[in-house]
Amino acid sequence: MTTPKHYQALSQEFQRIYHFQHLQALGDWDQATMMPMGGSHGRAEAMAELAVHIHQLKTAPLLLELLDCADSEPLSPSQRANLTEMRYQTLQANALPSALVQAKTQLTYQCEHAWRDQRKNNDWQGFAPNLTAVIDLVREEAQILGEAQGLSPYDALLNKFEPGTQACQIEQVFNEVKTWLPDLIKQVQQHQASRPHLTIPASSIDKQQALSLDVMSLLGFDFNQGRLDVSSHPFSGGVPGDQRITTRYEEQDFLSALFSTIHETGHARYEQGLPLEWRGQPAGQARSMAIHESQSLFFEMQLARGKGLLSPLTAKVNQHLGTQFTATQLEHLTTQVTPGLIRVDADEVTYPCHIMLRFDAEKALIDGSLSVADLPDFWDNAMQSLLGLSTKDNDRNGCMQDIHWPVGELGYFPSYTLGAMYAAQLRGAIEAQLGNIDQLVSDGKLNRVFEWLQHNIWSKGSLLTTNELITAATGESLNPQHFKRHLFNRYL
Repeated sequence: MTTPKHYQALSQEFQRIYHFQHLQALGDWDQATMMPMGGSHGRAEAMAELAVHIHQLKTAPLLLELLDCADSEPLSPSQRANLTEMRYQTLQANALPSALVQAKTQLTYQCEHAWRDQRKNNDWQGFAPNLTAVIDLVREEAQILGEAQGLSPYDALLNKFEPGTQACQIEQVFNEVKTWLPDLIKQVQQHQASRPHLTIPASSIDKQQALSLDVMSLLGFDFNQGRLDVSSHPFSGGVPGDQRITTRYEEQDFLSALFSTIHETGHARYEQGLPLEWRGQPAGQARSMAIHESQSLFFEMQLARGKGLLSPLTAKVNQHLGTQFTATQLEHLTTQVTPGLIRVDADEVTYPCHIMLRFDAEKALIDGSLSVADLPDFWDNAMQSLLGLSTKDNDRNGCMQDIHWPVGELGYFPSYTLGAMYAAQLRGAIEAQLGNIDQLVSDGKLNRVFEWLQHNIWSKGSLLTTNELITAATGESLNPQHFKRHLFNRYL
């Protein structure tokens, strides 16, 4: 079948855009891992220039003409899905003026780079003006995007990460979680009170790095298409075919690096499994951030903290670190529920509290009912209410701890808990078809789980909507009851 000419021309334009986004992704990775502090100002200017160039390509009048012409051409269902994604990206870009794109990119690069030392030094007074400037630009962006799409400002930000999802839907899900989660946290802590106390021995960064690389291999990471590095905040970046993931090491807590590496490996496996035939096209990209988080949290929470994978993980920990843990001891360490201040180190049960806090803060920051100046007090009150902990005068472990706001990513945080819910739902579907996952892993059939994910999630890219994807894979749309059932089964 001959590819219709307008659709083909449109595909070529998006391939060009993708090539520049490739370089943009590597610039982001380099800034977070390798770039010296002195390069911050120049890099911010260069990346702002690149962002404007990509924005200009996405807003070229030719694209709108081609979109309209291609819409009337005979297209296959996959081509039609790609066209839908092209239109979505084009309309998003056309809503924003180039000057705002440039200003936000430059400002967020500078804010993120300054945040690294400011957070380390608990320097709220230095950080607050930077964050205020970022929030002001994000509010402007949200207002423009909202008007263009007929959405509230915050819903417009959510739509960047979770197309089609609105705050009222998330509120409904989170409000239901709040009816049972506080009691579950108390019950689990009581249940675990009799566990013997275990200490985590110190281990060198070199040994932890070797352990991380070995576990990535166990989980099927393709080192011919990616690498592991170090950053102040673990992340997965790069592009399909060149995945750059990072972790951070703490000599006194090897579990932090190990599980952040496993988490980011889940992200990377998703990217490495995206459909090759659609690479460079919008339909070949990851579906949404919640689906992305469902993959990282499936690896971290459903697999790595499950009984099946804990046995080979324990062997690798003992081999590389010289420890003598049993699988039961490692299970106790990795499923210990203890409310804490740091989101990325939070256990599976208390983690949603961190997300609900940020969700409420983001909504208030965008609608103007919360100012950046009042954020520390808001954070302290919310942490005391949700987890009984205070962050008074400890902003580095409070409202300064995450990288997302310094880089202007508001609307992102709900994806984490939505992703945890999708991950539990995917586990249910896998077990209904293949049998108990822990048993599969124990029987040396871990690849069967990855093959299921490849077939049902990774290979689909953005050819389906989020709801279509999860319904096709599991037989139903998002059902938070799978997550609730998973937590009660594992921890009680």
